[in-house]
Amino acid sequence: MKADYSPLVNAAWSQTERLLPLGLFVIVVAVAFKVLAKTFLPPRRGRRGHWNARLGSQRQDLLSQRVPDAADQLRKVMNADFKAQPLLNKSEARLFKALDKLVLELRPTWQVMAQVSLGEILRCENKDAYACINSKRVDLLIVDEECRPLSAIEYQGGGHFKGAHATAARDAVKKEALRRAGIGYIEVVAGDTPVELRRVVEKLIAKPNG
Repeated sequence: MKADYSPLVNAAWSQTERLLPLGLFVIVVAVAFKVLAKTFLPPRRGRRGHWNARLGSQRQDLLSQRVPDAADQLRKVMNADFKAQPLLNKSEARLFKALDKLVLELRPTWQVMAQVSLGEILRCENKDAYACINSKRVDLLIVDEECRPLSAIEYQGGGHFKGAHATAARDAVKKEALRRAGIGYIEVVAGDTPVELRRVVEKLIAKPNG
């Protein structure tokens, strides 16, 4: 005699019919959560994370190439040829000698320096502004007995006015930075006589801070 399983089958089917909407609801919620997770959450570290890591590594490599360390710098220097060159051209050198002689005569405790970097005599908390002047130089600089900068001397020779617009812009940057620091700025034009140069130094000495 065979067992009759129809009541069990009917009961199981009845339970399935009751649980089917709940199962569909769970599946819909799971799918929706997965979609939202992909949309709003950061990606897991898989291929994409590996790719981002490679990009970061490449950026670091490029940065290290742009800023070589001391060993790289030494290797490049050892493989290059260097030659000495005059600090000043002939016209600037003549001005330096004349100005140095005048300063020693009129104010022996002062000194004249050549090709001075503005980054060495100016300070600024604004990094962007400091970067604008850091690599710029002045032809000559008069300093007092404590090496405090008093006035910059710029020689305006004939070649100075080639590309006048760019030159004027650079000079304006230097002039304004020096003015804000309380440092004088004097332009000596080619053809100025020793008498005119003496007046420049005397005027500087006559200043209250002189």
